[in-house]
Amino acid sequence: MGLFDFLKGQFIEVIEWLDDTGSMVYRFPVYDNAIKMGAKLVVRESQAAVFVNEGQIADVFGPGTYTLSTQNMPVLTALKSWKYGFNSPFKADVYFVSTRNFTQLKWGTSNPVIMRDAEFGMVRLRGFGNYALKVHDPAVFLREIFGTQAAFSAENVGSYLKSVIVSGISDLLGESRIPVIDLAASYDELGSAAAAKLQPQFASMGLGLTALTIENLSLPEEVERAIDRRSSMGIVGNLDTYMKYQSAEAIREAANNPDGGAGAGIGLGAGMAMGQAMGRMLSQQGEESSGSPSAAGGSHAGGGASGAAGTSSSGGGSAANGAATDSGSAPGSKKFCSECGQPLAPGAKFCSNCGTKV
Repeated sequence: MGLFDFLKGQFIEVIEWLDDTGSMVYRFPVYDNAIKMGAKLVVRESQAAVFVNEGQIADVFGPGTYTLSTQNMPVLTALKSWKYGFNSPFKADVYFVSTRNFTQLKWGTSNPVIMRDAEFGMVRLRGFGNYALKVHDPAVFLREIFGTQAAFSAENVGSYLKSVIVSGISDLLGESRIPVIDLAASYDELGSAAAAKLQPQFASMGLGLTALTIENLSLPEEVERAIDRRSSMGIVGNLDTYMKYQSAEAIREAANNPDGGAGAGIGLGAGMAMGQAMGRMLSQQGEESSGSPSAAGGSHAGGGASGAAGTSSSGGGSAANGAATDSGSAPGSKKFCSECGQPLAPGAKFCSNCGTKV
């Protein structure tokens, strides 16, 4: 191989990038090799090729096949001072930028976001979701984000973009004033509004935010428990009616399972409760009627006194009446209720008709 063939082999004649790495930016390995004037540049769909001369962005090529010359590299021609054309090899950095849509990128809150809710007061929210982006302006993206790295992926800028997204969504939630219990019904609307709100910030980096979805916005456990209790109360409705229903169900279960351990316990408890209630009712009735026998006794005592007076004043007739009265209350004779007049059973302490204490 002659010297001319060796030098010719060092010149780069075809510049292209077969994107099989998923990178956003790829630096073509020129190193010390020179690019031959008239070389072929192949830019595929969803790609852009950017020529950089000594750190300064020069010409940008979209999809297509090009033969490099001074005519299609006006910026580089000006930078190189190729006033009258130049056919010798030249050196330049070539970057391929992927302009496809990068999807399924994740965002999430590293720390809870504090917001004010009208119903629960100050609450802390956590959230996560997905977003998608693409490079809209390769030159701006290289200048603002990429720098001079050999390769670049969406994950390299992911942490910064996550913070931008979380900040925008937090601000949007505070402005929307949507109650926390209604957030789940507004995920789509919040995602679209957040994407529109964040678009200018992404554009300043040469990027476009093509999609933003909110998968979940979660509350602290104590707030979720409070919501569960409130919803349970709403389902129960009237607590007094609910307790009565529960008591009736317990008694029914005890009656249906007289031999069961749990049923026996429930039945015993229900029976004790019913017995206590009946005892209170009887006690109240006794207290209400406790004054009647004394009054009746006082009346009989007054009658006795009158009888005695009658005996002293009128003699034998009144004495006979007094004797008849005494014989009516003698042992073995039938007694009558002082309240309702019904006959009393022997040894009874309460009237079986009206419940008056004897």
